[in-house]
Formats: sequence, structure tokens, C-alpha cells
Amino acid sequence: MARTRSENYDDIQHGILTAACALFAKSGYMRASIADLADACRLSRGALYHYFQSKEAILFAILDAHVRTMIADVEEAIASKSTTLDQFRAAIHAIVELNARSPNEQRVILNDLPFLSEVEQKAVKSLERQIVDVISDLLIRLDKEGKIVKRTKKIYTMMLLGILNFSYTWYDPKGGVDPQEFADMVVDLFLYGFTMPTSPARKKDTLQQGA
Repeated sequence: MARTRSENYDDIQHGILTAACALFAKSGYMRASIADLADACRLSRGALYHYFQSKEAILFAILDAHVRTMIADVEEAIASKSTTLDQFRAAIHAIVELNARSPNEQRVILNDLPFLSEVEQKAVKSLERQIVDVISDLLIRLDKEGKIVKRTKKIYTMMLLGILNFSYTWYDPKGGVDPQEFADMVVDLFLYGFTMPTSPARKKDTLQQGA
């Protein structure tokens, strides 16, 4: 007879993913044992297996949920804007803000994805490509100089995503530059270059902040 789910099943499952993600981010997926997971989640091994079949299933659930959340956040951000530039800026804001509140997930997806099975890796990478395709499309639509061609499309896109995805190694969202300002800095630097004048939108925001 199958075991019935408790009323707080989803909450407990979410708690397991949160605790496991923190453990993987700190210790590394391979070094974290089932006993370590059980301790981190404050559950017995038996209870842990009631919610997930394996440690690998927990890792997959963490990465799958994180990328799906990013897709949803980016799509929602883009849908709220009308011009391509505003959509691009909104998409970068969404990615930065998610990464800022999910540093453990970001560390785990960059370091531990290879420990999933080949099928699971393909599933996560397929979701990641959706984000890459959205950003590539926005960049192409913004490209008035014809810089992006078949040979350089991936380079430009991954250059931008590299700035965003590896910022967890040094960027402190609680420091002097908040995630919104950081996102705008990335957009302006990438689109206009460091030596170009500040974009009108950013200049207006800066003046308002100083008022």
C-alpha cells in the first residue's frame, strides 16, 4: 500500500532542497554524503528517501527548479516591456536579481551539473538554452551595426552571460551596489562600452538618487 502524503509534504520537500543546496554549495556535491544531507535537513535517512529517491535526484531537482525559475522570471520581465532595449534591460535585471537571491543554486549549477546522468544533464542544458536563445534574440534585435553574425552569435551571448553567471564569486548584493544598479551597469557596459557616456535612463536614475 502506497504511503499517503502529509499535508506539509511540499514544504518539507522544499526545505530539503534548500538545505541540500546550501550543503552542496559549501562542501561540493561529491563530498556531501547521504548522512550529511540527513543532518542538514534534520531528517532520518529513511525520511529523506521518502521525498527523494537518491542524492542525484535532489541535485537534479535543485538545478531543474532554478533554471525553470530563471526562464519564468525572464519571460515575465520581457512581457512587461514594449521596446527591445527595455526588454533586454528587464531580462538582465531578472537574471541578476535571481542570482543575487540564489547564490547557492548558482554555485551548484556551475560546479555540479556534470555529476548528473547524461539524460538529466541534457534536460537541464535544454532549459538553459532557452535562456541563451532569448538573450541572443534580444542582442540580434539590438544590433544595428551588424556585429552579430553566425560566427559570433554564441560568443557575444556567452560573453554577456559569463559576466552575469560568475558574478557570485565576487559580487555582494548587500554591498554598495544593489542588484538593480549592477544589472544596469552590465547592460550599459555591454551595449555602450566603458568610455561611452552614461545612458539617458541611467543618468536620470542617478540624478534622482542623488536628489
